Amino acid sequence: MSFGDPNNPYGQQQGQQQGGQPGYGYPQQAPEGVPQQGYGYPQAPPVQGGYGYPGGPGTMPGGVKAARIMLYVLGGLQVIGAIVMVVGGAWLSDQLSDAESSYGSSSTQDAADISMGIFVVAGILTLGIALWAILTAAKFSSGANGIRISAIVYGSLVTLFSVISLLTANVFALISIALGIMIIVFCAKQDGAQWFQRPRH
Repeated sequence: MSFGDPNNPYGQQQGQQQGGQPGYGYPQQAPEGVPQQGYGYPQAPPVQGGYGYPGGPGTMPGGVKAARIMLYVLGGLQVIGAIVMVVGGAWLSDQLSDAESSYGSSSTQDAADISMGIFVVAGILTLGIALWAILTAAKFSSGANGIRISAIVYGSLVTLFSVISLLTANVFALISIALGIMIIVFCAKQDGAQWFQRPRH
């Protein structure tokens, strides 16, 4: 039996079995359960879930966590402020009503009604803004880029109104100015953008 020219790389070699079994000139078969590697197959699985990769960050960045806490704090303070406004309006209305009964002036009762209405409306608006902050913070884990934009807009409005309040000698407005600015900065940073723009499966 002849095995052909030993110098011919395409000829049948000694010791090689018939039927295309692994040997010289044939690719080695991958073990069972392992996908075939070679041309057109990835050599390593793609890495996802880290910075710089399409998956985005796998855990919430520290700045985003801080912005979330600040939203909760501002929302809580605004809820307290809304309650104080309504209670203060009711107290002022009672004081003006007592003055009206003492002096018999109908204009005092009108002033009491107007002041009560102003305080109630202001309290409701403040409560609505507080709920905005709290609901935005609650969606930081699962929310998309719209939640990030909502937080930035909220921080901008808080900063604006706090500056106006500071002009009326309200020193407590400095706290909300600082928190509003930090919310904007932390949500606008690159890691914040990556967190809210990450793909969701």
